Amino acid sequence: MNQEIKDLIEISRHYGADKNFVIAGGGNTSYKDEKTIWVKASGHTLADLTEDGLVALNREKLQEISHKVYSDDPVIREDQIKTDLNNSITDPSQNKRPSVETSLHDLIRYKYVVHLHPTLINGVLCSRNAKNLTLQLFDDKVLFVPYTDPGYTLFKKLEKEIFDYREKFQNDPKIIFLENHGVFIGADMTDEIKKIYKKIITTIEKQIPQITEIEQLPYNPLLHKVLPGIRMMLSEEKSKVIRFRHNTLISRYYTNHQEFHKISLPLIPDAIVYCKTRFLYIEQSSTTEKILDSFRNQLPRFKNEYGYYPKVVVIKDMGILAIDESYSAAESVLDVYEDLIKICHYALQCGGIKFLTPEQVSFIDQWEVENYRRKISKSGNQENKLANRIAVVTGGAQGFGAGIAEALYRMNLNVVVADLNEEEGTAFVSKLNNEKSSGKALFVKTDVSDSSSVKDLIAVTVNEFGGIDLMISNAGVLKAGGLDEMEPDVFSKTTGINYNGYYHCAKYAAEVMKLQNLEKPDHFTDIIQINSKSGLRGSNKNFAYAGAKFGGIGLTQSFAMELAPFRIKVNSICPGNFYEGPLWSDPHNGLFVQYLKTGKVPGAKTIEDVKKFYEDKVPMKRGCKLEDLMKALLYIVDQEYETGQAVPVTGGQVMLG
Repeated sequence: MNQEIKDLIEISRHYGADKNFVIAGGGNTSYKDEKTIWVKASGHTLADLTEDGLVALNREKLQEISHKVYSDDPVIREDQIKTDLNNSITDPSQNKRPSVETSLHDLIRYKYVVHLHPTLINGVLCSRNAKNLTLQLFDDKVLFVPYTDPGYTLFKKLEKEIFDYREKFQNDPKIIFLENHGVFIGADMTDEIKKIYKKIITTIEKQIPQITEIEQLPYNPLLHKVLPGIRMMLSEEKSKVIRFRHNTLISRYYTNHQEFHKISLPLIPDAIVYCKTRFLYIEQSSTTEKILDSFRNQLPRFKNEYGYYPKVVVIKDMGILAIDESYSAAESVLDVYEDLIKICHYALQCGGIKFLTPEQVSFIDQWEVENYRRKISKSGNQENKLANRIAVVTGGAQGFGAGIAEALYRMNLNVVVADLNEEEGTAFVSKLNNEKSSGKALFVKTDVSDSSSVKDLIAVTVNEFGGIDLMISNAGVLKAGGLDEMEPDVFSKTTGINYNGYYHCAKYAAEVMKLQNLEKPDHFTDIIQINSKSGLRGSNKNFAYAGAKFGGIGLTQSFAMELAPFRIKVNSICPGNFYEGPLWSDPHNGLFVQYLKTGKVPGAKTIEDVKKFYEDKVPMKRGCKLEDLMKALLYIVDQEYETGQAVPVTGGQVMLG
């Protein structure tokens, strides 16, 4: 990698990591020499840009776009230009898509071009006084371009403006302000670009009162019952995720519907791409039922008038909800909408807000390139029908629990890992979130034997994602020992985790699942207990564990009958011994060690003797593996007719009659 590309990546990351400059992966950067231009490829973000995120194009071929005659139909025209852009790529085998703004970057003669949408600058550019103010604050060598539809139309407009500028000043503008859009900065060194951006920001800061520190406001507990219902009303074919935000910035503009209306129209292309063009305001916020009734009444009218469900819902005195198909997409909606509020605030200080016209909005909303950006914002493979559903896995930081959590996360589910081991749980979730998925992993420290801890776990899940679809009660503990050896406190602890813990998980998960069922009666949810073969057959000198697991199957059957009317399926999976997991293999407290010490295996002198003894009991001559359990789990979730079952996954060691 040459130094110029390194500098391009450095400045891209510099601004990409700062939400004052880049929101939701917007903006673009480039570097060019005489023959080639390197530009950020679509689908990559500035914040974590690498050399793999750049696409190289032949400048000579790229410049042919300027001289071609394209269709007058904007849809056909943009498709033709996309073809020509792709034909300019130096290495088509990389399967990268160049930014639609590539021709604009190539047009500017400076080696480096950094195009961003800084909040403060857009506050000026989205004001009614944008042109006069930019020329007043900066010298007449800046170029101000009135709002123009993105794509080829903007390219041709900017081409003419730059040619006129060159004729007047004999060079290219280093600063190009685009009304209701953003700014292009060009220079031959990245350090100079940073200096220019800093000067622009500093100059505007001296003229416009800044937004003071934004403080988070308390979470309204009514939302715990509101979010699952709203989520179901907005989940048609695909399950949705809800993200929530409430702070002093948001509350400032939502004291009433009139205040909301002041900033409820689109200002910039990104707001249309991520948030759509209309938002739903709920005036009533006194009780759960009044909020949901208001939402039920307004939603059909909203859909009928605008043709889509809202991505942004504002509830008076409670905050903003962002609804989308994935966690990351919903989070981007929140970021963009909060940025929109800030831009409106600054524009009001600059003479008033200049909203986009209906025609301008319509162009962006139907533009193929922006539809592609919407698709990219929902990262990950979402083909499976469980994608973006919400799962909780207790005991999820290690063993079978961690394997289940990881498998679900890789299937693009949102996964809450609940465990007492905070250090392992936090590290595990961090590892998951570094992998590619449209889902989100979250760790919540939880003691399943404590009802209040499990209640808090479910509350955090709803607050973070909007509901729950799959509760996997996996947390368990095993202490071997006969009647003479087992102390009452050990027995109580074993029962508290293995039996009571399952009850706590089912109780509080079912409360949320019932709320979802009220709004969408055909939506199935699942409570699954990871039981054991010891729940199907007695276990010598292991009565505390086996008794709790036997009781768990009784709970499963009873819960299943009670919850079936709400489309909540309740089942147990009874795996055989998972020898690779810490329950068996931990060198200090694992069952191999415990069974060797307690003499449970006659004649056994080593851990290997104990392991072979148990493997020989299995007709398949091996222990249960994660993939065996996952096949059973996915079957249980997929089918819609079986509930109250105990599904053995034991390699034939336990056979039901």
